[in-house]
Amino acid sequence: MTASAPECVALAEGLREVRARTGLSLVALAERTAYSKSSWERYLNGKKPVPRQAVEALCATAGEPAGRLLALWELADAEWSGRARHSRPAVPPPPAPVSPPEATAGAVATAATAGAVATAANAATAATVVTAGDVGGVTGAPGRARPWRLLTVGVNAAAVAAVAVAAAPSVLGPGAGHPTSLASPVLDPAPGCRGKTCEGKDPGSMSCALPGRVESLGPQRRTRTGAGVEIRYSDVCAAAWGRIWHAKVGDAIEVSAPGARSRRVAVRNTADTGAYRFTMMVGGADRTGLRLCFIPADGTGRECFDY
Repeated sequence: MTASAPECVALAEGLREVRARTGLSLVALAERTAYSKSSWERYLNGKKPVPRQAVEALCATAGEPAGRLLALWELADAEWSGRARHSRPAVPPPPAPVSPPEATAGAVATAATAGAVATAANAATAATVVTAGDVGGVTGAPGRARPWRLLTVGVNAAAVAAVAVAAAPSVLGPGAGHPTSLASPVLDPAPGCRGKTCEGKDPGSMSCALPGRVESLGPQRRTRTGAGVEIRYSDVCAAAWGRIWHAKVGDAIEVSAPGARSRRVAVRNTADTGAYRFTMMVGGADRTGLRLCFIPADGTGRECFDY
């Protein structure tokens, strides 16, 4: 188990955020689910692998869709089980025989050109098989190949490279001298919004806060009262939001951007003080002009940070 892996940390954080929104203590959460108080303490702090059913039970208790947390659970479970480590290649793949533009061209060549490449490749493969049969066989000395066999392989391999190079111009943009762009990979789960359509929405339920889709803008800030605050930003969703932790009941943060409505969240109860709280999103905001303000419960004056 690799509880400190980013995937496991992200799941634990997500579980704590959902549990905080329920307003339930660990005792109350244990009473409403099939899992004990001590089990929930371990799950929420990333000390123990979380059963899928526990994730579903927590979301059902909070009245929230389970899709986002289950996506995080899949990533964390791969780390816990070791599947993620076993699926990673032990050594890097060998370099491609042609330069990147040529490799791209070969991947999207026309059917006629692809047929020519396949024909040349088959010829090279056949020569290679014959040579491999001679190594250590009855027709040659052990571990050695006949020179004329190796020459045959080299000629056929050169033919394959020549066909690939010839295919490259067929996929270049007209007069541009660059390969045509390929389609962007499909994100799974797909973000629920982008730009202005994210305005006022939950970054978690919109899948904007998943690992790899969000980052902190600038350093994390520490307020005079000891609370931690920061702005989170998602390029995928083109939206920002504020986050607060280690705060006191009644503390609040507010995130704003030019031309957008500000968004605020408050620490409502003691359960919130032990979890992250975040605002709804400011949609369509870029990375400049963002401001995060901390409003303490004791009314001593707000602290603002510009990004």
